[in-house]
Amino acid sequence: MKLLILGSGGREHALGWKLRQSNKIKELYFLPGNAGTSQIGVNVGIDPSNHKKLIDWVKDNKIDLVVVGPDQYLAEGVVDTLQKAKIRAFGPTKVASEIEWSKSFAKKFMVENNIPTARFKEFSNLNKALKYISKQTLPLVVKADGLALGKGVVIAHSFTEARKAIKEMLADKIFGKAGAKVVIEEYLEGREISIHAFSDGKTIKMFPASQDHKQIGEDDTGPNTGGMGTVSPLHWVSPKLMKEIEKKVVIPTIKGLEKSGRKFVGILYPGIMLTKDGPKVIEFNARFGDPETQTYMRLLDTDLQEILLACVQGKLSKLNIRWKRQYASCVVLASGGYPGKYHTGIQISGMDKTIDRSVVVFHAGTKIENGRFLTNGGRVLNITAIDKTLKKSLDRAYKTASLINFQGKQFRKDIGRKALS
Repeated sequence: MKLLILGSGGREHALGWKLRQSNKIKELYFLPGNAGTSQIGVNVGIDPSNHKKLIDWVKDNKIDLVVVGPDQYLAEGVVDTLQKAKIRAFGPTKVASEIEWSKSFAKKFMVENNIPTARFKEFSNLNKALKYISKQTLPLVVKADGLALGKGVVIAHSFTEARKAIKEMLADKIFGKAGAKVVIEEYLEGREISIHAFSDGKTIKMFPASQDHKQIGEDDTGPNTGGMGTVSPLHWVSPKLMKEIEKKVVIPTIKGLEKSGRKFVGILYPGIMLTKDGPKVIEFNARFGDPETQTYMRLLDTDLQEILLACVQGKLSKLNIRWKRQYASCVVLASGGYPGKYHTGIQISGMDKTIDRSVVVFHAGTKIENGRFLTNGGRVLNITAIDKTLKKSLDRAYKTASLINFQGKQFRKDIGRKALS
């Protein structure tokens, strides 16, 4: 089987790493890929947003399945384009993935389908938005309606912060069209977890729960990032709670989307806040999380190729998905200055110094020049480890993280701390 993965991050490297373990994959391609993916497959120098070139290349190379990584490509309708060309693709269509690329759509969808979430209002008018927040209680959450690389959410602890966020999005247009509309929500208190489920449009299969660390600073301080690390599973998330989330969130979402003509095939990933009133959805994602995928692929004990194909073919109900009885952790090494401005092209040393086979390093923002690994993005590397306990897994990941270096390297030293307590 010939398989193509769209994307260039740590998520795509992790998916490729797992797929490479299948004896059914004969050729593996990445478009555009990174330095790590070039070690396990072939990187293709085509822009995935150029659908004509993409389709021509896929047909010329007789690709059997295309796996879509980033939300951007889903929002651009790449799955629709592939399907029209009679090419199998894993991922939801543009209208199905609107549950991620439009927060206002997602919020209204949740209300219509009785899915628990925070109270909200949406605005495209600056003055109306500012007037509204003056009558609200703090903290407030201000979200850009569209996709903003995980950075379009501001938790405002003062009205000054809230006004600044709203003005930057609506007036200064720092997120372009993605911020043409804002969603203002009540702040939910509790513990946040990431939930993932495979879906073939009717049947769903749940992943173990995981916990992301979105902010750049330790103790969840500073601006949001695309994610600075994850741990999974979570010992304090019980099977009963997972069943409740499946019943109240995941199943109603898949059914509601199908009912509205938006059959969802792919990964449904709701971010959940465990509040005193029960689990509530913070936001929906319509693809594998990043860096959640990096831990999940270390734990998955079933052939990923079989799962993806079962989803595309509508046969997920026939599959039994197994997970290793271990813990996985992921620590992200980021460029200095991220999530703001940062330099690239900086040499990375120590890439051969992973401590043992329990550790796998997934590349994100990297490239190879003259045989050297160089930084090529904000999030550079993902250090993952598995073990029988979460603490031992984290110890192995952090030991390896200390051996790999590049100028300006930054990483959080508290990944998994809350999950350990």
